[in-house]
Amino acid sequence: MARVMLSPRALDDLDRLIATHGLPARTRARLGQSLQSLAASPRLGARLHGRWEGYRFVLGPWRWMIVVYHVDDEDEVVAVVTIQDARMARVATSAR
Repeated sequence: MARVMLSPRALDDLDRLIATHGLPARTRARLGQSLQSLAASPRLGARLHGRWEGYRFVLGPWRWMIVVYHVDDEDEVVAVVTIQDARMARVATSAR
């Protein structure tokens, strides 16, 4: 079972999304529930390409919330590196 950790950048991203999108007080808890599946299946998310090569993503508690992460097999850690709004032009999943 892998340990899921959020980087300081991912936490900042989440706080920004909570503030700018008017997300509910339970947002952190909802995200935690969404990420539980990564502890059991770290490679669950789709692979990213281009500048995000080596990373994967899953959707957060809302379909527009992209959670980008890296899997460290040696330490059994899933490190969430950023949380983004999929509707933005420069989101990690874009071809640019």
